[in-house]
Amino acid sequence: MTAAKTEIYPATASAEQPAPAEPITWEVFEKEYLSREDGYKYEWVRGEVVQTPRDMNQYQYYILDNLQEYFTRLRFEGKVTGKLYPEIDTFFLKKVHRRPDMAWFTDEQVARMAHRENQVPNFVIEIVSDHDIVDNLLDKLGDYREAGVAVIWLISPRLEQIHVYSGDKNIICRGGDQCSAAPALSDFRISANDIFRKPDLP
Repeated sequence: MTAAKTEIYPATASAEQPAPAEPITWEVFEKEYLSREDGYKYEWVRGEVVQTPRDMNQYQYYILDNLQEYFTRLRFEGKVTGKLYPEIDTFFLKKVHRRPDMAWFTDEQVARMAHRENQVPNFVIEIVSDHDIVDNLLDKLGDYREAGVAVIWLISPRLEQIHVYSGDKNIICRGGDQCSAAPALSDFRISANDIFRKPDLP
């Protein structure tokens, strides 16, 4: 499958050479793009609108289910606190708005968010899709690191492996390897097999 190209708006392209996109303000982005429901995900990055296909399809949701169910079980057992949210709009830097696939926030952060205080999560999960472009993913991971995110998981369903980034360390989890969210969320440890476990057919 050919990877879909990320589009930058607004574009005033000529037939020969596209003109560079003019930066837009957050207020314009919020009004024109933030609430769009057209099959795309929009992020505001340093004055540019980054448009990518909203391609978390039904064939990948079992991964989110496994992670969410595991988190809920640990929370019930009193081993974790906070909330694990999917696709939450967040300013990671002053001019970088992202929408991670999943992000963990402490109880204090959740309370502050209710009072309109932007919070940066300490643990972020991104799931690689067929449409993702490597440079865009690396740019996104760079923004997360610069914002101080302690742990980042990059999950590849096709390869059934997880890249775990913590500080300068990058560990790859496969099979029975335990993927850890420490130091952000120390008791959140789950094997790659459990992340990619599919339910039995009825």
